[in-house]
Amino acid sequence: MNTWLKMGGLLLVAVGAVACVDGDDVSSNVKDLRVLGVAVEVPELMAPTCDLNGQSLEVLTQEVTYRALLADPKGEGRSIAYTLWACANPDDERCEDESSRIQLAQGTTTAGDMEVRIRPGASQVRDGTLLLEKVRQADPYKGYGGIRMPLVLHVTAGAESVHAQKLMVFSCPVVPGMVANVQPVLRGLTLDDQAWDAAAPLTLQGKGPFVVRANDISDLEESYVVPGLRSESVNLKEAWTISWHATLGEFSPEQTGGADFAGEPGRHRTEWEPPEKDAVAQEVTFWAVVRDGRGGSSWLVRKVRWSP
Repeated sequence: MNTWLKMGGLLLVAVGAVACVDGDDVSSNVKDLRVLGVAVEVPELMAPTCDLNGQSLEVLTQEVTYRALLADPKGEGRSIAYTLWACANPDDERCEDESSRIQLAQGTTTAGDMEVRIRPGASQVRDGTLLLEKVRQADPYKGYGGIRMPLVLHVTAGAESVHAQKLMVFSCPVVPGMVANVQPVLRGLTLDDQAWDAAAPLTLQGKGPFVVRANDISDLEESYVVPGLRSESVNLKEAWTISWHATLGEFSPEQTGGADFAGEPGRHRTEWEPPEKDAVAQEVTFWAVVRDGRGGSSWLVRKVRWSP
């Protein structure tokens, strides 16, 4: 059984007896092996010029940090094997085409933040061509407005297997005003109007629902420029989204923020509700994964001690 999930630009494929998502499951309730978020530091490599010279190649081929947020609540600290691929075709969600893929990293880790240093822009396929050029050739716009290289993480533990695709952004200033994206970072969270710090788990009791908010980030949402169809500068503004997850209960809504049809940003307010029955007192882990819609992402992890 295979399950395909799209979460804020992160494509997930869960395979296996346990990793599959049943029809009654909700994405905010994390029961098994999951990749909840992927980020690249920095989120966009922008060359100083659109001429493919030594200075541009130095920027586009630099080393970056790849980060993945792995959840494995029932794994009891077990080892998780991973392989990280880069490939040319965004439609190849598992990077299965051996002629146009490069293995960037391989190893074992455990649940939590996984970090590896990679140089995808410097990777070459079998014929010696830069993979970045293969991605440009596969792009219907031939890189106009940016090249998005698929990075596919494959993680396995026991019978569970998950693929997660992240599109890494490479660009150059095609029109005036274009600057590289900056990683979105949340300022903090509150739980029922209490400050919620990573170092101090809060205590909750009862059936809720409990209100969770992200501290105001409206001034952090960047204004940015993209090229238009007539090579003009088009001004846009980010509208961050936050995906909410927990090891117990569920969130409603499961994602906050974004923009409505009028372009107005949504509020980052959600409610967490524990199960109505059969739940016992326990420590619950929460994740808030923010995405800026341009390839940038980060996350916060929090805990509570909950009892019925």
